Amino acid sequence: MEDQKEALRKIITTLAVKNEEIQSFIYSLKQMLLNVEANSAKVQEDLEAEFQSLFSLLEELKEGMLMKIKQDRASRTYELQNQLAACTRALESSEELLETANQTLLATDSKDFPQAAKQIKDGVTMAPAFRLSLKAKVSDNMSHLMVDFAQERRMLQALTFLPVPSAPVIDLTESLVADNCVTLVWRMPDEDNKIDHFVLEYRRTNFEGPPRLKEDQPWMVIEGIRQTEYTLTGLKFDMKYMNFRVKACNKAVSGEFSEPVTLETPAFMFRLDASTSHQNLRVDDLSVEWDAMGGKVQDIKAREKDGKGRTASPVNSPARGTPSPKRMPSGRGGRDRFTAESYTVLGDTLIDGGEHYWEVRYEPDSKAFGVGVAYRSLGRFEQLGKTAASWCLHVNNWLQVSFTAKHANKAKMLDAPVPDCLGVHCDFHQGLLSFYNGRTKQLLHTFKAKFTQPLLPAFTVWCGSFHVTTGLQVPSSVRCLQKRGSATSSSNTSLT
Repeated sequence: MEDQKEALRKIITTLAVKNEEIQSFIYSLKQMLLNVEANSAKVQEDLEAEFQSLFSLLEELKEGMLMKIKQDRASRTYELQNQLAACTRALESSEELLETANQTLLATDSKDFPQAAKQIKDGVTMAPAFRLSLKAKVSDNMSHLMVDFAQERRMLQALTFLPVPSAPVIDLTESLVADNCVTLVWRMPDEDNKIDHFVLEYRRTNFEGPPRLKEDQPWMVIEGIRQTEYTLTGLKFDMKYMNFRVKACNKAVSGEFSEPVTLETPAFMFRLDASTSHQNLRVDDLSVEWDAMGGKVQDIKAREKDGKGRTASPVNSPARGTPSPKRMPSGRGGRDRFTAESYTVLGDTLIDGGEHYWEVRYEPDSKAFGVGVAYRSLGRFEQLGKTAASWCLHVNNWLQVSFTAKHANKAKMLDAPVPDCLGVHCDFHQGLLSFYNGRTKQLLHTFKAKFTQPLLPAFTVWCGSFHVTTGLQVPSSVRCLQKRGSATSSSNTSLT
């Protein structure tokens, strides 16, 4: 009995669910009926407006052409009437002379004949009839104002509803990724002069190949593109790839998206290793501030108070999806990686090959600041540039201003203005570490060395702060300088 009741309850539940689905579908159908009415009224109104606009244009053209015919007729009529009046007057004058000549010829008084004949001769010489052109000034032909709208009628007969635009085709051979910009080029498979604009969508991803249906990153939309190409500028490549798709739109409807494509966006992405920085450095993502009261200690205590219990090491950050195998593990809690006067913090990603570029902006009022690279074996008490395990550019605003390149406790004064933004370019295999003005890309100094171990981005600051920008590609201008040999020509062998 209980089994039968349980089975019946399941049937009731199934029926209730099904009834709810049907009710929802009925509501959807009713809503669609309302939408059909509203949308059909809208398109009918638009159609009538378009035809009315066409009628108005045709009527305007008709009035203009009729006016042209009337003006031409009036002009010709005026010329012909003037010429007709002149000819009539000439004819009347000529007939009077003819009558006078006949009367003179028939006269019997020979005494006055010579005088009369001379007057008639002079009158003929001066007669308008002999100064008159007997050719019409204008033609009566109006064929130049005739029309033939056969082609236009065929065009009007071909009028129909707007077709749905075809899906564009993205041209990967013409598309380009460089200087943290992406230029995407596409074409239409068929000519379509009804296209009003294009819509481009893109998103970041860490997965190669066709875009996946489910992604953590949303599609970003750019509308109103009038050309068949578009350049995205100022991008930060904090993920390995980008997906792109394009659709065409006419006045009424948009077509299907193109087949999505995936472009690789190679760039050097790292975080600052907050868990192993000096205790006087307060690290917040890619920003660092020197704190005489021990900013790091205060941050740790605040996190412990909030129950988080561990430092916010970027090693555990999900920003780049799958952690890089070159990402350094977190330091051991309870012990500072750097101490004493080594106010240092390192990046969390090893450099063991290839070319990499990053930039750093420091607070101009900082008393001391340094940027460069170091082996991970850099000692706890060692300062950047004072051992063979590190290379850096150092700015000193304490007591006297100095701008130097440092390595192995040797320094070279740099004869250049100190920029507020420094670019760092590391070519591991070539053994080149170059520093640039981050804004103008002017080369400041190049170390040439044989790197025997993987490197880490390294920074130091005292009584100041700085911010690091990663996810950057090697700028084209930097590559050109290196190819021309400018980098090696400025190297200082005493510091390598």
